[in-house]
Amino acid sequence: MSVISRALGVDTVIFEENGRWVVDLVVIMDDGVVRRRIDSYHTERLAQIHARYIKRGAERDITGGPVNG
Repeated sequence: MSVISRALGVDTVIFEENGRWVVDLVVIMDDGVVRRRIDSYHTERLAQIHARYIKRGAERDITGGPVNG
């Protein structure tokens, strides 16, 4: 019997690597944590903008509706 894991929360992590700014998506599941690299960007500000959009979209996927508007 297979059990489907459920996402409980999401977050994004921004860090510098080789002169570029990397965005990772962290998903907290009921049976563990999954971290996936999204992309890297030239500036920290650009990475922050993309991280915010990615997080909002992921939150929408797990809650089924808009988050904060």
